[in-house]
Order: sequence, then C-alpha cells, then structure tokens
Amino acid sequence: MHQIIIALSLGAVFWSSAIAAQKCNVAMADWKPRETLQARLEEEGWTVHSIKPEDGCYDAYAINSQGKEVEAYFDPQTLQSVDIKVED
Repeated sequence: MHQIIIALSLGAVFWSSAIAAQKCNVAMADWKPRETLQARLEEEGWTVHSIKPEDGCYDAYAINSQGKEVEAYFDPQTLQSVDIKVED
C-alpha cells in the first residue's frame, strides 16, 4: 500500500511538471514581436527589465504599475497574461 501511495504521488508530481512546462502553444510564425509586448506594458505603466521566450511564452521581468517586481508570462500571439508571479 505504501508503494502505491508513493507511486501515485510521484506520478502527480511529474504530471503537474509536464503541464506547467508548456504554458503556451503557439507556432513561432504566429508570435508578435517582443517590442510590441514591451510597448504595451510600458503604456500600462510597467518598467520592463527583460522579455525572453520561455515555456513557449514571453517571460517578462518587470516592475508593474503598482511598483511590484514581477515575472509575468504572456501568450506570444495574443499578448494576454498567462501567469504572473509577484516577487517578494
């Protein structure tokens, strides 16, 4: 019984990692330029430190309009926010 619980727990960890590993699924030909995302974020009051491709998304390190350090993922086709982490 103990082995079954361990196996199920490990399976859940690997499955959730696989799901989280690919946040966006957009063909590179459909990506908007990163400069377009940066301009939009700056218009919204963000200070952008960097934007790079990661997990199929744009990964932006910035200070948002509330003055908080964030790591934010954006769909490269729609430029909509997919995930955001506020840094402590």
